[in-house]
Amino acid sequence: MKPQLISKLTIMMLFFAVTMTATAQDWANLQKYKEANARLEAPAEGENRVVFMGNSITEGWSVANPGFFEGKPYINRGISGQTTPQILLRFRQDVIDLQPKVVVILAGTNDIAGNTGPMTLQQIHDNILSMVELAQANGIKPIVSSVLPAYDYPWRPGLEPNIKIPKLNTMLKKMAKEKGVMYLDYFSAMADDRNGLPKELAGDEVHPTKKGYAIMEKLVEKAIEETLKGP
Repeated sequence: MKPQLISKLTIMMLFFAVTMTATAQDWANLQKYKEANARLEAPAEGENRVVFMGNSITEGWSVANPGFFEGKPYINRGISGQTTPQILLRFRQDVIDLQPKVVVILAGTNDIAGNTGPMTLQQIHDNILSMVELAQANGIKPIVSSVLPAYDYPWRPGLEPNIKIPKLNTMLKKMAKEKGVMYLDYFSAMADDRNGLPKELAGDEVHPTKKGYAIMEKLVEKAIEETLKGP
């Protein structure tokens, strides 16, 4: 092997090792919102602050339709690619410490995709249950969102999310009822006859378009309003 090629391979391997080490040191990406959280003032008197917690579907909301968040006490704390154990790990920093009245939890699809390794539906359910219990213990009202439809994952095909997601949603709906919290059913309003997302609502059939988010916005604002009115 030529010395130049060996040198290039060595550099690439070192870069990969450094990148993986950095990722491993902040597996839940606690740094992403650390500065933004520090700059955020405590809620004003009477402010109905709401934190949106989740993955790329939540994070991408601010990109697809930033107007939805403008002029409202809504805080987006989604991180692309994350699974429920990662979201649970940063729940105190990115939700509880921000002192919202409501948290909208939307997570689970990346777990089914295996983004951070194999996860059972029960494990996903339990992680979301832990978020609900943490919120309630800190005087925050949780809204448990259904996982959005997905017929298949473009980045990891063949995992049958169209079968697994409805099963998980049934579990989440039951859990929400048992805990006395709002269950927000995006799935029923968005799914096609394959238990997937139609192209007009999600170009890649996973991440919503602006039209897809428009459906979600009507549903979530109604859920927030009802949750704030509740006991």
